[in-house]
Amino acid sequence: MTGNILIIDDEEQLRKLLSRIIGLEGFNVEEAGTIKQGTELLKRKDIDVVLCDVKLPDGNGVEFIKDLKKLKPVAEIVLLTAYGNIHDGVQAMKNGAFDYITKGNENDRIIPLLHQAVEKVNIKKSSAVKINESTEISFSSIIGKSTIIQEIIILAKKIAVTNASVLLLGETGTGKEIFAKSIHRESKRKLNPFVAINCSSFSKELLEGELFGHKAGAYTGAIKDKAGLIELADNGTLFLDEIGEMAIDIQAKLLRVLENGEFIKLGDIKTSKVDVRIIGATNVDLKQSVENGKFREDLYYRLNTFMIALPSLRERTEDIKEIALYFIEKFGRREGKILKLSDEAVNALNTHYWKGNIRELRNVIERAVILADGELIHLSDLPSEIQMHDNINNNYSLAEVEKMHIRKMFNYTQKNKTRTAQLLGIGVATLYRKLDEYGLK
Repeated sequence: MTGNILIIDDEEQLRKLLSRIIGLEGFNVEEAGTIKQGTELLKRKDIDVVLCDVKLPDGNGVEFIKDLKKLKPVAEIVLLTAYGNIHDGVQAMKNGAFDYITKGNENDRIIPLLHQAVEKVNIKKSSAVKINESTEISFSSIIGKSTIIQEIIILAKKIAVTNASVLLLGETGTGKEIFAKSIHRESKRKLNPFVAINCSSFSKELLEGELFGHKAGAYTGAIKDKAGLIELADNGTLFLDEIGEMAIDIQAKLLRVLENGEFIKLGDIKTSKVDVRIIGATNVDLKQSVENGKFREDLYYRLNTFMIALPSLRERTEDIKEIALYFIEKFGRREGKILKLSDEAVNALNTHYWKGNIRELRNVIERAVILADGELIHLSDLPSEIQMHDNINNNYSLAEVEKMHIRKMFNYTQKNKTRTAQLLGIGVATLYRKLDEYGLK
């Protein structure tokens, strides 16, 4: 398995040694001695996995994870530290690290971890492109009887039968892809391809090749002609998710497709023609991106022929219970359970902020179905942050909040009392007393 690895470590001798060892495994290796140098390489190179020291001259590897995920959302990071500690390890995993290992003690884990991380990246890249998925998704798949969602469905149905470009706006997890598929299904193009790509999952170079295709010899590794997604979507629909992340020069080429159906493959000299409908989606403010020079104004107006703003769950709270019950039935069927929601659980779901919207609600319900005993999903089956919010709304005591936090840490450490005490910053004897006091043993 090949993959592109970036090593960031200020110890040059160790960095060179790791580079040789990793290179012998068939990986392509880049090196940097600081976070600044590493960031510059990440901007220019297609990196799959970063192997990064925790303590660097210009920053901390644990905090760098957040910047990496913004710059390369699909990339993974493995942290190396000379002095492992539980707090850094826990924080690293929370920030999104693939793993956290100690230099010297766990060197034999590096190569297997890199293989696993590259495999995960490849899976994410492949899932970022979807071509003609066998699906029965349509407007009837959209759950909710609230006025706002029903009005949007009516608007989308009217737009679907035209050939006009569509721009879907909305927070993460509001159902932009479901709307795109539904629009395609009710259009005149429904018997032709529906092709989807997440623009944020690829570097500029890779995205350009995925969209427009290439001729053999266009660049190193291009050993044969490749059809791009635009060509594969001919006479059908191309869904560009996270279009706001597209590089400005690729936007210019996309505009040409929208205006006259023409594009040029990488390494080609002749123009190709297609008839494709473009549906774009984003969770960023494209108007602001235009003002900041990050998105072309002409492309924005060309895409914005029809704009549909999808509401967050906070704007359609009356639909939360219905959506939750749909997922309860779905996951209950998988787990062999028939479940209902308790009133306390319904209240907690309705008052939660839902930053991840329907996607977050789906994950919460899947977890609750697995944890639930009996025939009801109780408040205690929901994540602690949802329980805590409900408790605060109901003026529960500080002791109740402490109980939920201890239970969360106790479950996180798989009931390891020593580790739980360390994470909580209390003695083991104190933890035993708290567990006994709150009936958590």
